[in-house]
Amino acid sequence: MMNKRQATNYYLDFPTSPDAFEDQQTMHHFTHSHHPIALVSLQDPFTCSGCKERGAGKRFACYKCDFQLHDFCALSPPLLEAHPLHVHHQLLFYSKPKTGGIRWPTCNVCGKPTKGFMFRCNFCHFQMHPCCAMLSDQINYPSLHTHPLNLLSPDHDQLSVCRECNRKRSGRLYGCRVCGYHLHAVCAKDLINGLKVNNTEKPSVLGPAVRYASQAVIEFIGGLIDGIGEGVGEALVQNVTRSAGRRNGTRRI
Repeated sequence: MMNKRQATNYYLDFPTSPDAFEDQQTMHHFTHSHHPIALVSLQDPFTCSGCKERGAGKRFACYKCDFQLHDFCALSPPLLEAHPLHVHHQLLFYSKPKTGGIRWPTCNVCGKPTKGFMFRCNFCHFQMHPCCAMLSDQINYPSLHTHPLNLLSPDHDQLSVCRECNRKRSGRLYGCRVCGYHLHAVCAKDLINGLKVNNTEKPSVLGPAVRYASQAVIEFIGGLIDGIGEGVGEALVQNVTRSAGRRNGTRRI
């Protein structure tokens, strides 16, 4: 899990399986300083306002506007030292992608475009998404495969078929040393960003109901934040009134 952020020391202890961040519930993020954001867990998918990639489940959400961040994007440190996927150079956090050319730069781990938050090496131009930074050179996902999976050399990346998506594609690849199981890094990250866990790849007939419930949860958290000085009971009453008044609106998270 991610260790607590300190005033002078920023570091990550990278997990070998997706874990929840439970040490920070409310914060002001520097990219959204005018409103607080709160940690919530909602099943519906969303597009992260930071890295511009999809996610589901845990996220920091603003209850006043359509701003949501993956938990790992919200808690990204300003730099990474000796990351297991890029050991030799320091990686700096950037809130905006490097511009220039007609195509978005791509992540060296998953092979997808980097359109927002990223970690980048200024020495060799290696870069990766914050979600990819949560991966390591060895991962253990028992729900997918019983054995640990090790990062393969780039020579294997486009030669083997991933057992999760059943195809070949760009990006790094993990392999099992016991059997012939292979897993794309881009498929592995769907367990971290919540897409796999929340089954968002399959359309749900409960979609509208889930979205409404999600809005109610965010507004509920917002009511608690607004009502800290007034008392929790009064905040709850005000929040229920606001939610009822918006029931027929078009505002979405």
